[in-house]
Amino acid sequence: MSDDDTSARLERAARLSGIGRLAESGQVDGRSVLSAIGGVRGVVEAMLPGFVFLIAYTFTRDLVLSIVLPLAVGVVFVVVRLIQRQPASPAIGGVLGIALSAVLALLNNRPEDYYIPGFWTNGGYFVVLLVSVLAGWPIIGVAAGFLTGEGTTWRADRRRRRVYAALTLMWCSLFALRLIVQIPLYYAGAIEALGTARLVMGIPLYAPLLVITWLVIRSLQRSGSRGAA
Repeated sequence: MSDDDTSARLERAARLSGIGRLAESGQVDGRSVLSAIGGVRGVVEAMLPGFVFLIAYTFTRDLVLSIVLPLAVGVVFVVVRLIQRQPASPAIGGVLGIALSAVLALLNNRPEDYYIPGFWTNGGYFVVLLVSVLAGWPIIGVAAGFLTGEGTTWRADRRRRRVYAALTLMWCSLFALRLIVQIPLYYAGAIEALGTARLVMGIPLYAPLLVITWLVIRSLQRSGSRGAA
């Protein structure tokens, strides 16, 4: 794969990210933030299966039923997207994630194992983001470079490097906080508390951090434009 192909892929990924969607809207308000996190449908598809599992297990203590219900919800999301001729890949990815969680929970008959893939995901994001900072290429800076048209010129500015590293470490902290809070609950077998923590520490924490990140990026861009003038 050529460097141009790699750059094109990275740019596309940046524009499809939450920060990219905020950049495309050009403003920060309730509607644009909602759009950046996937819209009402995206929020429902992200949160409802976990909520259904939590409620079902809390009231029935039936692991099989508690797994079947969120799987059914995920399948409905896929079918609705297909009927409406909309991209189904987000919903399909959600179903695959639910299926993996279901398999892990059923293997050992441990409902708390339903949440293991979330630990893997948060741990993976934490490691990748931290490594990017240590390597001198903080991912937030790389994404901002593509979105603002700066490319990699921000690396020549010590202040920008520090700000982008700080923003990337903020995201690291989010994923680390999720693990710090949720892993002890997992080992304690506190299903209700773990499920609630997963919901509360999901989009409700992700959305504000997304807004902060874009506001800082936009501020840096504006200050750079004034400096150049």
